[in-house]
Amino acid sequence: MAAPKRGRSASAQSKPGRSLALILIAIVALTGGMFLSGHKTPRLGIDLAGGTSITLKAKADQGSAINKANMDTAVDIMNRRVNGLGVSEAEVQTQGNDNIIVNIPKGTNSKEAQQQVGTTAKLYFRPVLLQEASAPAGSPSPSASTSGGSSPKPGASPSSSPSAKEKATSSGSSSPNATATSQGRPVTDALKAGSPSPSGSPSGSGKPSASPSASGSGSGDAKQLQAQFAALDCTKPTDRAKAGKDAKPGDSTVACGQVDGNWYKYLLGPAGVDGTEVKKAQAVFDTQGAAGWQVQMTFTKTGANKFADITGQLAQKQQPQNEFGIVLDGEVVSSPFVQQAITGGQAEISGSFKQEEAQSLANMLSYGALPLSFQEQSVTTVTAALGGEQLHAGLVAGAIGLALVVIYLVVYYRGLSIVAMASLLVSAILTYLIMTLLGPAINFALNLPAVCGAIVAIGITADSFIVYFERIRDEIREGRSLRPAVERAWPRARRTILVSDFVSFLAAAVLFIVTVGKVQGFAFTLGLTTVLDVVVVFFFTKPLMTVLARRKFFADGHKWSGLDPKSLGAKPPLRRTRRPAGPTAGPVDPKEA
Repeated sequence: MAAPKRGRSASAQSKPGRSLALILIAIVALTGGMFLSGHKTPRLGIDLAGGTSITLKAKADQGSAINKANMDTAVDIMNRRVNGLGVSEAEVQTQGNDNIIVNIPKGTNSKEAQQQVGTTAKLYFRPVLLQEASAPAGSPSPSASTSGGSSPKPGASPSSSPSAKEKATSSGSSSPNATATSQGRPVTDALKAGSPSPSGSPSGSGKPSASPSASGSGSGDAKQLQAQFAALDCTKPTDRAKAGKDAKPGDSTVACGQVDGNWYKYLLGPAGVDGTEVKKAQAVFDTQGAAGWQVQMTFTKTGANKFADITGQLAQKQQPQNEFGIVLDGEVVSSPFVQQAITGGQAEISGSFKQEEAQSLANMLSYGALPLSFQEQSVTTVTAALGGEQLHAGLVAGAIGLALVVIYLVVYYRGLSIVAMASLLVSAILTYLIMTLLGPAINFALNLPAVCGAIVAIGITADSFIVYFERIRDEIREGRSLRPAVERAWPRARRTILVSDFVSFLAAAVLFIVTVGKVQGFAFTLGLTTVLDVVVVFFFTKPLMTVLARRKFFADGHKWSGLDPKSLGAKPPLRRTRRPAGPTAGPVDPKEA
């Protein structure tokens, strides 16, 4: 039974080329993937690439207090928002009791992340009571030129489109499809076929005047709201900043909205549906129509019932009271009209969206509203100059450390240092390729702590080689020749290497879990290089040592090979098992032997 086992072992030992070929194939495949991905260098973090640092100060909302729980929730949501936009290594962390620091490195979608990182993303669906184009104070009111006391809908063209009444008849009577279409940005039931927005005409484009009390949707003072609506000038940033920002969901309010560069002001009733009742939102492109980019929303069960109720009520009213405003953080992003109840729990926001706008809106709706409002305190541009200097200093330190390791290996292990340096080179190549591919794959970005982790890994990798080399030397000291010494030393060295790397990987994993920000970069790199150390030792170092053991320079124990039996203190004969000498043991006669 023992002979076949030795035969299989010998057969396995005689084919180290398979493992070396496997490593070569892996390097070629990773290199090909790197070129196909279009990224030839690792993505850099804010300390190396530069970027933007934003300081946000929390403000207590109605019913929300500034406390640790709300601040932690806000940090988590902001992190998911910027990561959802594909921003590499965006760092979000609290500072003090009411400040949040957001560091966004340069890269894809970094501008969009900066715009929405502090956006509260509170979404409400409110009935429209009044709506007209906003004009500066003292200008003629747009309502003076239209019937019913208000302006036509944005984008209206009296000479080219049927009136609102005619459009409602032609669409509503010919198809039972529930539709809600907005000026410029239509909102339609995602399961139904949409219809175009009704444009203004001399006979039907004017919006009749209405008061909050008349529509039964206002709990605030009607006269005060009407006064606010009359005084509101949405062309002024100061007015837009105040309009509708602090309104409670159950109160009527005023708000501003922009379509095709023009500002409009709205008088809105209490919220019928809350944005928290949007279960899922995603940006999609309409390939079968001309709607372009859309945001598809799926409501919760409760939200679907509320949405069906409010659209059913609005469908029975006349314009503008058959419209509802989609209000995001106090701004009307769309005000569609309703022909009949929209059931099914799904709806679309569509219109003149660009891809980035649709994805940004869907991202905010998907990840939820912030529990607090935030005011932008400062925005600082971070240059890569300081990080570049630190990186240069770190690379110089790493080069010095690597040179010292190489000198030590050459002086102490001599010829074996070739194996160590080749293994270090393979490990470095694999580390670089994987870090480059992880950039587009999981948004991994290389920062200064990550560079430190890679430098520390040099010692971990070199330690594995030293363990194996010393085991081989121990076998030679016991009187074995190189080839059997290489194979017998491997099981003992393998156990030690695995235990050592497991401890290092465990420490890196714990550090990654319990820390935040840049320290995670150090932990991630340390864990990655530890795993690669095991791969390199098993699939490159050991097979290469097996191949070199067959070469005369190493097999004969040349004094520069690092495996000279005399310098290691080995006792001849190297290939015989030692027998205990008798009391009168003397020289063995060759003939008797």
